[in-house]
Amino acid sequence: AICFILLRPLSRNMYRRANMAVTEFLWLELIWIIDWWAGIKIHFYADSETFQSLGKEHALLVCNHRGDIDWLIGWVIAQRSGCISSSLAVMKKSLKFLPVIGWAMWFSEFVFLERSWAKDENTLRSGFQQLKDFPRPLWLALYVEGTRFTKAKLLAAQEFAASKGLPIPRNVLIPRTKGFVSAVSNMRSFVPAVYDLTVVVPKSQPDPTILRIIKGQSSMLHIRIKRYSMTELPQTDDGVAQWCKDLYVEKDSLIDKHLDEKNLDENELRPIGQPKKSLLAVVSWSCLLMFGAFKFLKWSELLSTWEGVAISTAVLLLVTGVMHILIINSQAERTTPQIVALNGLNKKDTHLNANHKKQN
Repeated sequence: AICFILLRPLSRNMYRRANMAVTEFLWLELIWIIDWWAGIKIHFYADSETFQSLGKEHALLVCNHRGDIDWLIGWVIAQRSGCISSSLAVMKKSLKFLPVIGWAMWFSEFVFLERSWAKDENTLRSGFQQLKDFPRPLWLALYVEGTRFTKAKLLAAQEFAASKGLPIPRNVLIPRTKGFVSAVSNMRSFVPAVYDLTVVVPKSQPDPTILRIIKGQSSMLHIRIKRYSMTELPQTDDGVAQWCKDLYVEKDSLIDKHLDEKNLDENELRPIGQPKKSLLAVVSWSCLLMFGAFKFLKWSELLSTWEGVAISTAVLLLVTGVMHILIINSQAERTTPQIVALNGLNKKDTHLNANHKKQN
């Protein structure tokens, strides 16, 4: 906030660089939760061309929305690639109001949507265009399925696909392509690549949820990333939309392969290590917060009376309870299969698929 008020009016480039340093220090706390607290093991797969390009160029990341920590896993890969502070995402508008994390996302120029195309079309266009002069290699993540994967939503997507004569998905939902088409259309001139990022939880492993991670419960993930040059994508909006759908058909088959953990190309397995940078960041934050808390309690004399102790305890319990409720609600499945089936593809997508089927 201080950088936004003091630096941004003078120089947006200076503000961005200062803000990236601050937010990296913050995001490293979350990386620590994955690496050191829960000890999540990540098997990272990439071909040599993709691996050598990571962190050296602007890119659009197309990710499957497996669970509630996809964004966090993406940050782990971004941190290993050296661009965690310049990794953004397209997210729902309500998330920017989350204390600390949501505010930091807003200051970092994440793109927030209301899930109404009439309102979001201009938001996307302006949000993409303002990233043209971003001072460091930029990753912008898109979750084109539009909603988190669940069994009920998969069933609805399968029924919808069967009714339209589309490939039946097994591990992903049918992508909603308007946002991806808008991103490619507005960023093609300054973003040279699309990265297809796939997160897979092997059958032998439990799903790593936010709640499990906070409890320190470990798991294992497979992550595969593949680079596509922007020049490989079709030039028309219709062609880009179909390219995205075809990509998700391939992604579906890839997930099958990783679920069984058979016939995986071990030559593409890349070491990503467990850097100590996040550990140092958490130690620094902890010392800073404990010092601040000590000074505040000493100044306020809250702990000098029973009333002060009661108030402090009540506040801590309230914050803990609210966070627990938010986590539980984030894991609840609130979208009915009927709504998913109706919204899985918009009218334009349906028309595109019909034309594509005729051409085949």
